[in-house]
Amino acid sequence: MRRSVTTILLLAALTACSAAQPLAAGPPSARPSPSPSGPFPKTPAHAALRFTRIAELTKPVAFGVRKNDDSLYIAEQGGKLRAVRAGKVVGEPVVDLSQEVSGGNEQGLLGVAFHPTGRWFYLDWTDKAGDTHVTEWAYDGVKATARRDVLTQDQPYANHNGGQLAFGPDGLLYIGLGDGGSGGDPHGNGQNLGTWLGKLLRIDPRGKPYKVPKDNPFVGKSGAKPEIWAYGLRNPWRFSFDRQTGDLWIGDVGQNGWEEVDYQPAGSEGGENYGWNLREGAKPYKGGRASDFTEPVITYALGEGGTCSVIAGFVYRGKAIPWLEGSFVYADFCAGWVKAAPEDDLAMATQVGTMEQVSSFGEDASGELYALSLQGTLYRLDPA
Repeated sequence: MRRSVTTILLLAALTACSAAQPLAAGPPSARPSPSPSGPFPKTPAHAALRFTRIAELTKPVAFGVRKNDDSLYIAEQGGKLRAVRAGKVVGEPVVDLSQEVSGGNEQGLLGVAFHPTGRWFYLDWTDKAGDTHVTEWAYDGVKATARRDVLTQDQPYANHNGGQLAFGPDGLLYIGLGDGGSGGDPHGNGQNLGTWLGKLLRIDPRGKPYKVPKDNPFVGKSGAKPEIWAYGLRNPWRFSFDRQTGDLWIGDVGQNGWEEVDYQPAGSEGGENYGWNLREGAKPYKGGRASDFTEPVITYALGEGGTCSVIAGFVYRGKAIPWLEGSFVYADFCAGWVKAAPEDDLAMATQVGTMEQVSSFGEDASGELYALSLQGTLYRLDPA
């Protein structure tokens, strides 16, 4: 069974392979329209990025920034949240969960997000039993205090935990959860609105233990979990919001055939069904029809050129790389390529660099992009 616990996204033994085959984009109706800011510059055919080494860590998997704080916060899979200041890793971790997290494979400390006020941060991690926790800490920039669990989710298998946390433009916390693991979604969680598994959740974490927004799409609907914002996801390992438009981009790791990037436009009322396990990429998996689902905007064949797992990045809105403006940057963990797709023409994706074992991307306060390698390095993306 492909990419079960034995062949997974975060298996450290994987090494970068050769470049992937050309991408196939989703149907035109599924693609985002150009932003109101106007047409984007096309990525030049000779375009390339330089990956500038910033700091060395241990299995870094997630990236966070805090309001009015120049530090970069990096989650290490083994359980430590580290601060990087002026290119140096601060000696003492902000939080150390290394005695509490389950280790290896797709488990561990998986996600970090700071509240828009900067007063709290949130970690997504799996405990010794393999179950998911989203936990809050109060934080003053020096010391983390007042720990509390916001929510927990039992995990039936060790893989497909998701793990991404991000605050949206609405100030609410979005939480990615995989379908529960094994292979092929044996319990049908992706299409089951009675479970959080295989979903994107949307909550206000500043409640007891949290608040459900009244405008979530399944509030008040019998048999549905009100926290659900979108569903039909297999393993939404990484997702991001476009800081300029508010659009949401989701990298959903595939099963046997296809990797995909899903899209939700700003202003959506939620409730999108991205198809899993009836669809994989833009193809039927268990007989699903395209017309019944929100189709992906980017897909590529799994295994071609050594590909294995899509790593969603960000739409670039920084200043340092003008030709990258308005392009969605993403990677494949095994193949090692990094690509940029102009937001108004996603089929024109161009390889702009290579990097071994990309586990995540990050965006700083000014919109400049960073990348994490599971081998241990934090890089900044610079013009070549």
